[in-house]
Amino acid sequence: MIKRTLLIENKASLSTKNLQLVIKTETRETTVPVEDIGFLVIDNAETYISIPAMNLMIENNTAIIICNTNHLPNGMFLNLNSHHIQQEIFRNQIEASLPLKKQLWQQTIVEKIKNQGLLLEKITNTKNHFNYLAGKVQSGDTSNMEGVAASQYWKSFFDQSDSERAKQLDFKRERFGDYPNNFLNYGYAILRAATARALSGSGLLNTLGIHHKSKYNAFALADDIMEPFRPIVDEKVYELMNNYKEQELNTQLKSEMLQILTRTVYFKEEKSPLMVALQKTASSLQQCYSGDRKKIKYPKLWN
Repeated sequence: MIKRTLLIENKASLSTKNLQLVIKTETRETTVPVEDIGFLVIDNAETYISIPAMNLMIENNTAIIICNTNHLPNGMFLNLNSHHIQQEIFRNQIEASLPLKKQLWQQTIVEKIKNQGLLLEKITNTKNHFNYLAGKVQSGDTSNMEGVAASQYWKSFFDQSDSERAKQLDFKRERFGDYPNNFLNYGYAILRAATARALSGSGLLNTLGIHHKSKYNAFALADDIMEPFRPIVDEKVYELMNNYKEQELNTQLKSEMLQILTRTVYFKEEKSPLMVALQKTASSLQQCYSGDRKKIKYPKLWN
């Protein structure tokens, strides 16, 4: 079942009644079954949400995302008790060997570089050598092919844009950089939340990453596993730049960005919405930790 994504931008009061989320604004009152909600994005500082409402949504594995004053996702509430063998899964993850984590990171970066190459081919209609770069990724990516690919990727990404503004950009991918970094940051934050939700749903600790290790990062594992999915956000930002003149995020653009969660991706024998695919990927990672699988199950982003 595809879960709903709710975006709260106006002052509102959120509570629950009869397993429904009750949303009250100054002009209307609406209800949504809590079991149908996958993501709740709160982007208004005057929003009130009751503790019972938060608990009920978290019990149903809803990711509650809080935005900051710049309207970018800033924090998440996730379920920490979502699997019946939680302790065993935690132990497997904590005790994972370094060689295993290096192999998993290698798989992840190979998929990321391949997807970057496919997207560049899609928007430029020309072949590139990203498959060659992916083939050179070593265990643990010790030669930093991720960085090599990223440099070439961003250098040419906006060159073929239909937008004159995009062509004139001296673009540099930076966390706090100029437009369209704000669009990319919003999309990546949504993708990060979706990945964290899927990992939590599979009983995994987001704090313990495969590669990311900062002691200040509570979502290191999500930052690892989302890497091959980033080109989905890049593609959407490219599309928005070509279709809209706005350089600041507004309600329409944020709603468009949230659509990535239901975008179709492809496994060998089936296709799936992104939010469901992330659950399959997270489940396969959990099986890698337990020794039941050797490879993470990443989907193809384009068929």
